[in-house]
Amino acid sequence: MGTISVPACPAGPVTGASQHTDSHPGTEFSPRTRDPFRGVRFLPRTRGPSRDTPPRDTGAGGARGGAGRAGGAPGPRPPESRARWRRRRRQCGSGGGGSAMAEAAEGPARRGKRTAAELGAAAEEPAEAERAARRRRSLQPAADIQGTTVLHDTISDRPQPLPARYFDTKTTEPISFFLTGLEELLAWQPNSNDEFNVSAVPLAKRQPPLLSRRPRTLVCHDMRGGYLEDRFIQGSATRNPYVFYHWRYIDIFVYFSHHTVTIPPVVWTNAAHRNSVPVLGTFITEWTDGEKLCEAFLAGGEEAYGAVAEQLARIAQHYRFDGWLINIENTLSPAAVGNLPFFLQDLTARVHSAVPGGLVIWYDSVLKDGTLRWQNELNDQNRMFFDACDGLFTNYNWKEEQLERTQRLAGPRLNDVYVGVDVFGRGDVIGGGFDTDKSLRLIRQYGLSAAIFAPGWVYEHLGKENFLQNENRFWGSLAEYLPTHSICTLPLTTSFSLGMGTSTFLDGKDEESGPWYDLSAQDIQPLYPEQQGTLSTSCCLQDAWCGGSSLQLQGTIPPGEERVAVRLFSLQMPAPPKLFLTLLYKLEGPQPDDFTVALEVTTWDSGMCFEGNPTSLPEPNGRYHPRFLPAPPPGLAKLLAACHRGSHGWTSRCYELELQDCSLRDLSLIVSRQQPSLQETSFTCLLGEVRVLDTASVAASPPQVHSVMASQLWWQEGPEPEQLSLSLTLRWSFPPGRARWFRVLSQGTRCRLGQTAPQVLGLAQGCLFRVVGLAVPRPAPAQSCRLELLVEPVLRDELPVDPELWGHLVLVYSAPGSGTSSDGH
Repeated sequence: MGTISVPACPAGPVTGASQHTDSHPGTEFSPRTRDPFRGVRFLPRTRGPSRDTPPRDTGAGGARGGAGRAGGAPGPRPPESRARWRRRRRQCGSGGGGSAMAEAAEGPARRGKRTAAELGAAAEEPAEAERAARRRRSLQPAADIQGTTVLHDTISDRPQPLPARYFDTKTTEPISFFLTGLEELLAWQPNSNDEFNVSAVPLAKRQPPLLSRRPRTLVCHDMRGGYLEDRFIQGSATRNPYVFYHWRYIDIFVYFSHHTVTIPPVVWTNAAHRNSVPVLGTFITEWTDGEKLCEAFLAGGEEAYGAVAEQLARIAQHYRFDGWLINIENTLSPAAVGNLPFFLQDLTARVHSAVPGGLVIWYDSVLKDGTLRWQNELNDQNRMFFDACDGLFTNYNWKEEQLERTQRLAGPRLNDVYVGVDVFGRGDVIGGGFDTDKSLRLIRQYGLSAAIFAPGWVYEHLGKENFLQNENRFWGSLAEYLPTHSICTLPLTTSFSLGMGTSTFLDGKDEESGPWYDLSAQDIQPLYPEQQGTLSTSCCLQDAWCGGSSLQLQGTIPPGEERVAVRLFSLQMPAPPKLFLTLLYKLEGPQPDDFTVALEVTTWDSGMCFEGNPTSLPEPNGRYHPRFLPAPPPGLAKLLAACHRGSHGWTSRCYELELQDCSLRDLSLIVSRQQPSLQETSFTCLLGEVRVLDTASVAASPPQVHSVMASQLWWQEGPEPEQLSLSLTLRWSFPPGRARWFRVLSQGTRCRLGQTAPQVLGLAQGCLFRVVGLAVPRPAPAQSCRLELLVEPVLRDELPVDPELWGHLVLVYSAPGSGTSSDGH
């Protein structure tokens, strides 16, 4: 294995009636302005959905030997502010599209500019004309000039309700949902309202591949019925939320609830996919209602169960998650159980065809004679179901002899048996809670995979206040039994954000205090190495470079040692000819100047691996010392600009590394003493950002955001008498795979009587975003106002994108009965 210590670089179109095609004279924003948001004001936080806000209907489940626990039956949802929190959406990085979607061509809520005939009718019969105009309104884009779309709208005081399944009825925030019963499942069809539920983050590649012959770890998330604060697709103002971030240690994530069809909330799919973990939904039947449902689709024959299999496969494909856990927890008739293996085979084949790498896993419940009796092992009573799909998730009350029998019977598929471990420790189990490692130790002795059920025990049982510390303790206790997987693609960029925080940081500054929660905004997570007494790795919410948290390393350099190495990421990929790396860190403690911090890259053993442009063969110890960058090559100008970003106590370092015929193995942080010492020396280092880039891949010019369109406008009374509250859905086009996410910004609103300041509105994972509760000026009679919205792509390497390549939409709005006068622009 080679080790490369990396030194820092030296300082050094829809048609419509309106034909408005102006070029925006008098606006503050110029498309070629380099920094249009210098001095930007961020939207003030008001209380949004909170941790205690229940979903509309979570149902209830029974606590039995099955995969689930009792679910809650929450009460009605309290009123929420329309002006939602925004701070987490200013994510780090650079300072599915859709066509133009107008409101429906018929119905009482069509919006748009009223014609001259309508205005004349309004003069004679105002009330009737207004009702007629409201029926005829449609949103009109007038032109798309140099990437700018201009739309016109007339304010409506009777907005068309949005479907309650997909949007919160109080705020119109997009929400995740489930399906109840066979009828809803068979009636499901994709539609434009559920686009927010489609994951925009593809499943990242990993090494070794998921189906490699080694034991795997499945996590089954079950918390109070599901669809809690995680159902808010664009986040919520949740204090002390539950988050999961030990993705490097698990292989499969299952979102569980007691609803018939549990579609994983898209925030979980986004976070898991970014960290190379596939996500499964749950199809469950229970109790007497479950018997009736199974009789309807299983006993009905091939056509009936084939229709269910087809719908489940289509749902996974449409929402871009990765398969299903099948949990039949009710007795079955002879006809139904006879068709069950054929249903599993059909579903598995359809999922494999529809979803690359898709999985179907069977939960240990009914037997081949239709009896409901949990076996806690693989045996002849349930093997027929195991043989029909990708794996078996056993019940939790097993003993060691059952592991032995399972190992023998599984044969070459022993890694496809996921032995259940209930972290709540209910029933006659080997271990739960902080003794879960006892169960894992036995399971691994027999080469079997593990299914860790309800690790939210840490949050639910031990409480919210010290959750992060307890979470690290829990997963640290299991780490030796959890094979990790490696990152195998570049770029690797992370600010270590958990997707939550008590404040929002931007460039090292606390921009706004207050809780936020959005798992979609969670960054790629590192390994969390622990060395008893010498190293602790944890999440720091009190200080960060960008987002809500940084990675805190606390440790000691032993007497006589010069340095310690902290392994951050496991890598497994060919090294490109030239790497560019950046690091942002902050040393804390009484004597931070006593230490130096650097990155270290290690390579896999290879006799051919050497540093570029060598003067001799590598030394036997395999250590290379890359050259300092002389002057910035033209292709690295933007990269090197990042080397001078340190502020608020954060230090920025940039590195260049040239390798030939090498394979990357690890990325580590090296903390060294400035002076030799025979004393033990303690240190605390915060990591704010790490980037590893292939310099050849960053040379390509970024594409343009185009075809920005708006739909589903909601006008409501604003927080102040002279204001309105506007909600709308933005869609745009951008080449897939190029953006990490998008920032949506308002350049402000201009009216004759004044204007509002620029604001950051939020963060979008894909090519759509719901603006909610934006306060804008109320136009005076015969006056129109102009709202400018921008879409900034944040590339995967997080290099800045010139503003002329951003998407730009101008909404010109006026009061009912007014024309679109240019006087107010």
